[in-house]
Amino acid sequence: MSIIFFLVFGLVVGLIARALMPGEQRMGLFMTAILGVVGSFVGGFLVSLVTSNRVTDFNTAGVVGSIIGAMVVLFVGIKTMGRRSAI
Repeated sequence: MSIIFFLVFGLVVGLIARALMPGEQRMGLFMTAILGVVGSFVGGFLVSLVTSNRVTDFNTAGVVGSIIGAMVVLFVGIKTMGRRSAI
């Protein structure tokens, strides 16, 4: 059950990150979910550096960190892939 929750959470985080990021990102729901999952790990790692929380903890700082992490991953993906593909 936790894997399904993590994938749904990743999808929601990916959708929020895509909505907050300016410009058009052409990707489907699967890639959006992958973006959210990877962003959750990046954001969770960054939050764990600043706070005493673990990477996999579910809290407000982790949710905000996940969205910021997904935006960072999306930004890096757009800059490295160029205009040919978002991610």
